[in-house]
Amino acid sequence: MKLTIIIPVYNERKTIGKIIARVRELPLDKEIIIVDDKSRDGTREIIKKYGTAKDMRVFYHKKNLGKGSAVRTGLRRARGDIVVVQDADLEYDPQDLCKLIQPIKQGKARAVYGSRRLNPENVQHSGFLFYLGGNFLTYLARWLYGIKITDESTCYKMIETKLLRSLNLQCKRFEFCPEVTAKLAKRKISILELPISYRPRGKKEGKKINWRDGLGCAWTLLKYRFKD
Repeated sequence: MKLTIIIPVYNERKTIGKIIARVRELPLDKEIIIVDDKSRDGTREIIKKYGTAKDMRVFYHKKNLGKGSAVRTGLRRARGDIVVVQDADLEYDPQDLCKLIQPIKQGKARAVYGSRRLNPENVQHSGFLFYLGGNFLTYLARWLYGIKITDESTCYKMIETKLLRSLNLQCKRFEFCPEVTAKLAKRKISILELPISYRPRGKKEGKKINWRDGLGCAWTLLKYRFKD
């Protein structure tokens, strides 16, 4: 089974080369799709050199549309049987993808989340408000949909490609995560969680999500609970 790794990119000049190198090293049958969301810091010039690589494809948005839009662009072009999103910074370790893919390959799950909460070695660095916000969204999802998950807002959501496409995603910014969770839950698709490593960054290091995005994510969970 081939894994499609979608890397949405926006102004990640300092880390994009490192994360691409780490993803390419994975001992998996994979393809890498990079979607540049109109970066303005030199990121676009860095990723242009990967456009001719056999294991990679690069796409460019003509204007900044948001992370969710970039993910949807990559999803439309995915050729793999399974899809996962990889952030362009260094918060998540791509080596964890080798573990997350196994239950899907073995037919034990259709959706696997990498949980930061299940790994006791992870230390919270990015700020107390980010930590509280993530926990709030997790408990909101549990309460609204009756699901037992520990990390709703994790980047690592590995899902069968056909299943993810069938969700008819509408996300534009960071509401990708709650929309996926909500629609999987409403279809009664079980979500398997496995522990992953996590090294968060703060605002000074380039973290982009803010409190308005957090409110948008909460609204997304509420909206899809009562919307067909």
